[in-house]
Amino acid sequence: MTEEKLLNRIVTNPKIMLGKPVIKGTRLTVEIILEKIAYGETIEDLKKDYPFLTEDDIKAALLYAAKRLAHEEVYAA
Repeated sequence: MTEEKLLNRIVTNPKIMLGKPVIKGTRLTVEIILEKIAYGETIEDLKKDYPFLTEDDIKAALLYAAKRLAHEEVYAA
């Protein structure tokens, strides 16, 4: 799947989860997916916990986070 197609799986809407990025068509935030992965959950664990979630959704969340961090500005203290 192309980068553009993956990123199109992530949406923001001020009326859904206070505008946090979510998997399109759900209320599952990118933040929750990343946090669960950070605590050791696998793709299979996530798909079991959220049956509507696909592997591409998880990849999209990771790519979205990476792209956001790539644009973060760092200032020397």
